Amino acid sequence: MPLKVLIVDDEPNIVVPLQFLMEQNGYDVMVAESGEQAMDIVPEFRPDLILLDIMLPVLDGFGVCQMVRENPDWQDTKIILITAMGRDEVNITKGLALGADAYITKPFSNSEVVEKVKELLGN
Repeated sequence: MPLKVLIVDDEPNIVVPLQFLMEQNGYDVMVAESGEQAMDIVPEFRPDLILLDIMLPVLDGFGVCQMVRENPDWQDTKIILITAMGRDEVNITKGLALGADAYITKPFSNSEVVEKVKELLGN
């Protein structure tokens, strides 16, 4: 059974290539365009990994990360925060403190994302 990846981003120009990339690497992929939609999807889809944009309307990526980490059923879910905010140490520290497993800045290389996903999922 393929590992599951949830992509959470409100920018189609980011979602489309990420979805293609993950599917090409054999992952079962779902997409959420908001933090709220992500939290609706997580309980049923049970992703192994979440590619999570920080800057989302209403419920941001930090909030999603915190909610996932607070649920004991989802402790094994890996979270990669993706942001256009650059290498802002405050946001990196906050994201990692909330339980993110990795932090990738936009623009990113496809190989960087694939390598990090494979590293975290152990495949």
